[in-house]
Amino acid sequence: MTTKEKNHIKPLTVARAKRALRKFASKKRAETNQYFFKTGPGEYGESDKFIGVRAADLRATAKMFKELSSKETLTLLNSKIHEERSLAVLILVEQFQSGDDAQKKAVCDLYISNSKMINNWDLVDCSAHKIVGVYLEDRPRKILYKLAKSKDLWTKRISIISTFHFIRQNDFKDTLAISEIHLNHEHDLMHKAVGWMLREVGKRNKSVEEKFLKKHYKKMPRTMLRYSIEKFPEKERQKYLKGLI
Repeated sequence: MTTKEKNHIKPLTVARAKRALRKFASKKRAETNQYFFKTGPGEYGESDKFIGVRAADLRATAKMFKELSSKETLTLLNSKIHEERSLAVLILVEQFQSGDDAQKKAVCDLYISNSKMINNWDLVDCSAHKIVGVYLEDRPRKILYKLAKSKDLWTKRISIISTFHFIRQNDFKDTLAISEIHLNHEHDLMHKAVGWMLREVGKRNKSVEEKFLKKHYKKMPRTMLRYSIEKFPEKERQKYLKGLI
């Protein structure tokens, strides 16, 4: 590439990223998402704003802007528009996966320090295990327990979803320990997240999940229990649901 060609390359900026997203925006999809992600008064996504961009288009745009600077990505992450925050999170995943050790640490640090802006279940679920989980695979995991004890719903969800990466390595200890921390959480979204991770443990080692369930299933929130036993045979499911184990 010649110097002249390089000089004509437009720099990656937040403004360009936002314009790229709006090419895919759909008013009808935005209205559907406003309802689906519970943005009404008192709901978990209260006041969140959508422009109606599909997940596939968000992922494609993230690949285009994966070299966006940390400063610009953080600006995007602080947007009031849901898809712009989603794009920022997906860019961080791209940067983490392609980065060296120093870059991975920088991305993970930025992600954790701004966890309150990763503020809906879809943002957490597409990223926590791919960034925090992978980074902590061979490192101390104290930070997960700090996140688990946060007062912020989304930070708590990051703590359990991050362990999905460990589960895939047949490493269940932290999933079970953090599940215990969240057993009495009041929010349905945490019940679903914990139940999901327990189900994933059971798919790999059912006896490990059953040991945990036999200790806790009678006091688990119903949604958490239902999610965790979703793949069990129907007769066995009914025994858990009726408290007959």
